[in-house]
Amino acid sequence: MSEETFDEIATAYDESMPAHVIGHYLDKRVRYVLERCRPGRGLDVGCGTGILAQRLAEAGYEMSGVEPSQGMLDVLAERAPAVDAVRAYGTELPFEDDAFDLVYCVATMHHIADPAQVRGTLAEMVRVARPGGDVLVWDHNPRNPYWKRLMAKVPQDDGTERLIPEAEVVGGLRAAGAEITESAQLGFVPDFVPEGMLGVAQVAERLVERTPLVRRLCAHNVVLARA
Repeated sequence: MSEETFDEIATAYDESMPAHVIGHYLDKRVRYVLERCRPGRGLDVGCGTGILAQRLAEAGYEMSGVEPSQGMLDVLAERAPAVDAVRAYGTELPFEDDAFDLVYCVATMHHIADPAQVRGTLAEMVRVARPGGDVLVWDHNPRNPYWKRLMAKVPQDDGTERLIPEAEVVGGLRAAGAEITESAQLGFVPDFVPEGMLGVAQVAERLVERTPLVRRLCAHNVVLARA
């Protein structure tokens, strides 16, 4: 999808899924970062409207967000003026080497799609991370059979996306010189769960995440590396 199309859907982007499901995954990602990653200066690559960058800024990170869509950045600037909003592509991050303690992307790689650009973005993320800093990729898991149905319903997906295999993310980070510290599949709460059933769905999610083989079908590949 072009950046112009993302501009058009920017104001509705955060309503593409029910608020309680979005909140569940937002809390899950914030908790993951705070439990595993070093504090300091953070960069969100493909930040969209900045909902996660805002939460991490509130948790103490000095946050910047990179996004090619000006419409998304406009929403970010209004939502979280403390987050430095930068218009750029992941393949050419406009920062010096070793600039950030944490560099991450969430649901970004499948939009980049092209294998060379995915690899280039991973290399750039490692480049701008400080030695010993954390690089986190959280993206759609191709093994999960529900993604095609969900992606057909949301405005940010138009069929040009490519779900990136875990091995491709791991290989790209290693090729850029990073050391993989964790690679897992997380998330199993679908968009159709009623708000009143969210607690039950969260319990089921935790059970699936702990069950060998079955957990490979979780919604997201989550790869954490050290630069």
